Amino acid sequence: RVIIPVVIFMALVILRLFLPVMVKNYVNNVLSDIPGYYGHVSDIDISLLRGAYVIDSLYLNRVSATSEVPFITLQKTDISVEWRALFKGSIVSEIILTRPELIYVFEDQQDTKTSPDLDDWTKALTDLVPIDINRLEVIDGSLAFVEVTADPTIDLNMKDVHLTATNLRNVVSRDRTLPSEINATASSIGGGLVELNGRMNLVKTIPDVDIAFSLKD
Repeated sequence: RVIIPVVIFMALVILRLFLPVMVKNYVNNVLSDIPGYYGHVSDIDISLLRGAYVIDSLYLNRVSATSEVPFITLQKTDISVEWRALFKGSIVSEIILTRPELIYVFEDQQDTKTSPDLDDWTKALTDLVPIDINRLEVIDGSLAFVEVTADPTIDLNMKDVHLTATNLRNVVSRDRTLPSEINATASSIGGGLVELNGRMNLVKTIPDVDIAFSLKD
């Protein structure tokens, strides 16, 4: 009556202690399997009560890149079960990206021989998030397109990107033609204001989209 519960408790404690390391190794293996790219995560935090894991400092870059600028950098990625959808009878996830950065260096992306196809990216995303994504939020993100060999050098970028996309798996409002809502704002070079608002239906081979985009000032 005493030994068995104690052994089970100790096993669970040991599993909890080693779980972050196990998940970290798993995520790094997934990143290394994307053809033509290499990536790494620094740390993984596990929250069993929230049904979540947090990826700290993820980066991804082309193997053939001539520059040392990471293609994608994610400072913090929170992947968790979306409890609001769970109450509606659907098991889906939500992802919150804090300070993500995507820098498309034109010269680094020209090697088409090792370009991953859609299936490669889909498999990697499915391996990292095994259940459907229903809500996505981007906080303080940045995007850039850089062409170093151009004269003058091209550097187009947007900062302070904030984006929310909800009901991506059509958990609520099933009767709507475009059930998913997307809203985004950002600051462009020169202090311009970028706004994007609209609705989508992503649960289709070819999604339906109705979006308004504006660039002011």
